[in-house]
Amino acid sequence: MDHNLRFCLEIMDAASSRSRDPPPNRCLLWRSDHHQGGPPGPPPGRTTRTTTRMSGGKLEECRQHVRSQLDNVVNFWLKHSHDNVHGGFFTCIGREGQVYDELKYVWLQGRQVWMYCRLYRTVDRFRRPEILQAATAGGAFLRKFARVSSSSGRWKCAFCLTRDGKAVKVQRSIFSECFYVLALDELSRVTGDQDMQLEAEQMMQQLVHWVRVDPSGLGRPQLPGDVPTSSMAVPMMLLCLVQQLSEGRDGGGGVQSYRELGRWCVQQIVQHVQRDGSAVLENVSVDGGELPGCLGRLQNPGHALEAGWFLLQYGAQWGDEDLQTTAINKFVELPYERGWDEEHGGLFYFLDVDGFCPTQLEWSMKLWWPHCEALIALLMAYRHSRRSELLQRFFQVYEYTFSHFPDAQSGEWFGYLTQEGKVALDFKGGPFKGFFHVPRCLYMCERILDDLLTNKT
Repeated sequence: MDHNLRFCLEIMDAASSRSRDPPPNRCLLWRSDHHQGGPPGPPPGRTTRTTTRMSGGKLEECRQHVRSQLDNVVNFWLKHSHDNVHGGFFTCIGREGQVYDELKYVWLQGRQVWMYCRLYRTVDRFRRPEILQAATAGGAFLRKFARVSSSSGRWKCAFCLTRDGKAVKVQRSIFSECFYVLALDELSRVTGDQDMQLEAEQMMQQLVHWVRVDPSGLGRPQLPGDVPTSSMAVPMMLLCLVQQLSEGRDGGGGVQSYRELGRWCVQQIVQHVQRDGSAVLENVSVDGGELPGCLGRLQNPGHALEAGWFLLQYGAQWGDEDLQTTAINKFVELPYERGWDEEHGGLFYFLDVDGFCPTQLEWSMKLWWPHCEALIALLMAYRHSRRSELLQRFFQVYEYTFSHFPDAQSGEWFGYLTQEGKVALDFKGGPFKGFFHVPRCLYMCERILDDLLTNKT
């Protein structure tokens, strides 16, 4: 076992003097009345000593491990994903780095451009010409091919493209366009290209129009039996874009409009806290009520955790302590406690709030990205609150994540594990897994650990 993982286990043992109850019956594991399933908090009188043990040298070891993992992941994608003939990036990459499908998914193209630019702009060791060159080439590919002409207007993006940029499929959602905005704005910050920033702003205006005014441009017909719903993914994504587009840009009408939009996004996200504050539901009605059936009972712990750190960041930006408290209590602790698999470890992908078996076939699998979001959310929540039980939970997720997902043989991370934690799919990239969740998690955790080690109060 890696010594970094061993010290995590030692810390967890030190933080709790009582053993866990035996695992409950599997069919009851995710029931709404079983929400004390997370690890127990530290016993009275142990908090100070535990926090001290977790500081200094131990956190430094953790930071070094995260840092080396980030270097490994960046090098994997630099080596295997670039299309030097047609531009853009391959994302369907097998275990050893071989390309097994040449389709290019627009949202993953945008994510990779953003990630390269963010690393180049903010981390000295990644200020390398090959990273900037790759990001610039990826941005050029996006601007040339991603947008398609259709009845939806000139701002609709394809979902996937052929290797040479021909549109294959368009989705009736906003997510390709969201990552187009994210990519262009971050690339404009690196290159100083004002036209690129303007294009990102214009696309954002179209997104807001689709979401808040008229969704018909997305091409989705309103059928008579289709009940309008509010998916948490939409305001989450818009809040992410608000923070991206307003970062470092003080004053002006545009920034003020983003502040108003940000408040709307927060309100929309928070209304997903249902059942008298005991559950975060993935879908609610447009007026914030609970929906009937499987759709209304669906929980996605990883998504709720991601929303948690989005809200924490936004609350910190505007000095909103109440929002930060809500973020920790409802969007970090609650989904962690509900989502943790007491028998096998790791976070379930989907749950049903009433204990029915979720209809998603992959519901019990352990996927890479919920664990990435949990690491960010728990560490950020600890930095804000300095509550030792949050750090203890971070280390529990840390131990599971780094002992199951990284591929020590070929680099990068596996993305899809069985409930028991065995590799189910061994590719490193596909239509949904690209150069985003893993490096963003490692990048953010490294920065938070930097802050914790600098400010040890």
